[in-house]
Parts: sequence; structure tokens; C-alpha cells
Amino acid sequence: MFVDEMTISAKAGNGGDGVVRWLREWSRPWGGPAGGDGGRGGDVYVRAVRDLGLLARYRGDTDFHAQNGDAGKSKSKHGKGGDDLIIDVPIGSIVTDRDRGYRYELREEGQTERILKGGSGGLGNEYFKSSTNRTPEESTKGKMGEEGTFDIELELVADAGLVGLPNAGKSSLLNTLTEASSKVGAYPFTTLEPHLGTFYGFVLADIPGLIEGASEGKGLGHKFLRHVRRTRVIIHCVSAENEDVAAAYRAVRSELEKFDQNILQKREIVLLTKNDTVSKEELESKRASLKGLNEAVFDVSIIDDASLKNWSDTLSQILGE
Repeated sequence: MFVDEMTISAKAGNGGDGVVRWLREWSRPWGGPAGGDGGRGGDVYVRAVRDLGLLARYRGDTDFHAQNGDAGKSKSKHGKGGDDLIIDVPIGSIVTDRDRGYRYELREEGQTERILKGGSGGLGNEYFKSSTNRTPEESTKGKMGEEGTFDIELELVADAGLVGLPNAGKSSLLNTLTEASSKVGAYPFTTLEPHLGTFYGFVLADIPGLIEGASEGKGLGHKFLRHVRRTRVIIHCVSAENEDVAAAYRAVRSELEKFDQNILQKREIVLLTKNDTVSKEELESKRASLKGLNEAVFDVSIIDDASLKNWSDTLSQILGE
């Protein structure tokens, strides 16, 4: 089950207590204060990783705790600091601290943010030694670590988003390239939610089919257009079955522009799908028609191993740039 939002509780480690200890050696029979300070409690971090299914694995246990610091030791030795806790979340997660109002957006792989600070260690009695107090009996407790409740919401950040009119072959292509399980059918709106798949470590998203008026809410409306806005590369699928491929291309571009002109600034690749449904001459004519609108035009058939291999190699190179 794909999980894109959840709430967790987390607590940083408490600081270890300072201690009262005494050092008595043959050379110092009168002794002296030698209680060490407590160790610092561990901090809590969130880190972005390339694993969109990660949140589902937290559903059974949403409480997270960093390690406490150890108490101070004899002979003026400090206690060991608690280990930090790193909570991995998918790239694109927004983590909101309910209690403090902080908001952390994790957009890049490896990005790490501290969300809770561990408590400082307490002071041992050696700290309180002075010229007027040579045998201090004082020590202090370690501070409590911060704790809080956090909302995690995943905003899909795909390396490439497949867009196009209904029945452009996006779902079949995603399934073939990534072994995803996007629904396939010969009727409009087979895909009602974005579907995801991984392709050599890159995330591909099958965005539900567009129709005219989508930017005003028709069809699936804004629900899918928001996901297009977060993709790095747009793969604009146009079925070779369309009599006028240029018109099909323009229809989708128009809806994207009406929704958010910034989308048109993204890198876009045009992919003529179902190239096995037309003759070679007709395919070349349709490629030429699209090249007048976008120089980056490719074609593929998922039932032709050579064609699929060629497109897979090309896509791998594009996403790796």
C-alpha cells in the first residue's frame, strides 16, 4: 500500500546526569572532586532518500527516540553522548513540526535536517571546585531532550512524468519499463491516480490522461496537474494512432500552460507511442510533424523488443544527465 502522509512522534535523547565522585591517591590523600559531566543526548534528524514506499514501513511504529546520554564517570570522565537518530523519508517529503510550527522541505536526495535537539549533559562536582569550595558536593541533572509531533506529507517528486491524452499508452509503457502495476484499458481515464515505478533508480510517474478544459477542473482537473509541476522531465506521450499528432500535442501543452506557465520551462521529450500501429512512411511523417514543434522526438512500441531497448537506453541517458 502506498502511503503519502502520516503523523509521527519523536523525542531527542536526554542528557546524562553529572555525578559526585572523589579522587583519592597516595600522592593526594586529601582527595579531590573528580565527578565527570554527563553525555549529551542524541539529536533527531530527517533525511531524504530515494524510496517512495518508505512511509508504509513506519505504519506499525510511529514513535521514534534518540539515545540518551550516559551519566558522568569517576576520574573526571565524561559520560558517552547518545547516538543521533536519523529518520529516513522519501524525497519530496514535507515535515511539519506541530508544536513549533517549523516546516522542512526535503527536495534532494541526502538532504538532512535536524528537527529535535538532544539535552545537554549535567555537570559533575569537579565543575564546581573553586578556591573557596575545594570539596563541592554539587552536581546537576542532564537536560531533557526536545520532543514533538510531526506531520509528514509526501509531494511527489518524480524524475520524469508521463503526460498525454487518454489512451496515449503511458500506463503500458510504465508497466513495461518498471514492472509497476498501473491499470491498463482501452477507454479514457483508466488511470485515476498517479502511478509510480522505478527505472534504474529513477522515479517515473504515470500522470492521468488530460482532456481539454483540465486546467479549469474538467476530467481529473487539478488533481494530476499538481504532480506534473513537480516532475524534473516531462515525457509527452502522443499515440501514433492519432490522425493529427501535432493537434494532440498542442492540446496537452495548452492545458499545461493554462495551469502553470512554469511547467513549459521544464525539459520536455516527445514520445510517439504505439509506433507499430502505422506504416514506416506514416511514422516518419508524424515524427516530422512533431519535430516542427519540439526537436526531441522519439518513438517506441512496447511489443517490439528492439524498439523498447532503444528507448530504454535513451531514457536512461537522458535521466542521468
